[in-house]
Amino acid sequence: MNLTDTERSKYEWQFAVDGFGEGGQRKLKASSVLVSRSGGVGGAAAWQLAAAGVGRIVLAHAGNVKPSDLNRQTLMEYGAIGRSRVEQAAAHLRAFNPHIVIEAVPENISDANAALLVGGVDLVVDAAPLFEERYAMNRAAAHLGKPMVEAAMNAMEGYCTTFLPGKSSCLACLYPEKPPQWKRQFPVFGAVAATVGSIAAMEAIKVLGGFGKPLADRLLVLDLGAGNSRILKIRRDPQCPVCGLNA
Repeated sequence: MNLTDTERSKYEWQFAVDGFGEGGQRKLKASSVLVSRSGGVGGAAAWQLAAAGVGRIVLAHAGNVKPSDLNRQTLMEYGAIGRSRVEQAAAHLRAFNPHIVIEAVPENISDANAALLVGGVDLVVDAAPLFEERYAMNRAAAHLGKPMVEAAMNAMEGYCTTFLPGKSSCLACLYPEKPPQWKRQFPVFGAVAATVGSIAAMEAIKVLGGFGKPLADRLLVLDLGAGNSRILKIRRDPQCPVCGLNA
């Protein structure tokens, strides 16, 4: 896709990044990303994807804004309490960058809609709070050959990795079963969620723009309380029921 003069002016500081340039920007403009969901982590990821100029962003998130969302879900606002989360998020992103397409889907990911939603984009950013949603997206992404960026946080820790179908492990390799400690409600600072969401967005930008080194087969673990990070190796399971040899 060619860039307009307005787009060149908007994104020109990105062009100077090694390996990216105007060619990488055209790739972003031609790309589409599904973000599930648009809360603390997913909303931050969507915001940075919109800032970078990804051409089409699909937000999937059911439910209405609640007061308890507002410490971390920066695409929401107090006046929207009681109204659709995803429509509020979409409105913010459209106002922020009117040169891209934002689609709002008022549903959470499930086995019923995962293939349709994942199949309609180039890449998935997974920030869902329920492992059932994460597993549904992982199965669809693996079967349809779509990269998936996995992002999560709890209290002061953050986690991010990237799954490349046919080239790397998948979520089922990393977690064959739902972690027993995983809970729907967990301690969260908005700053931690936003940090993880921004890292996830950068992973997506690298994959779509064709530069840098994605976190394939590597799990980035952040401890913002202690101020350190580490990388854990992920091994692909040849017997994985989702991405293994007999899947």
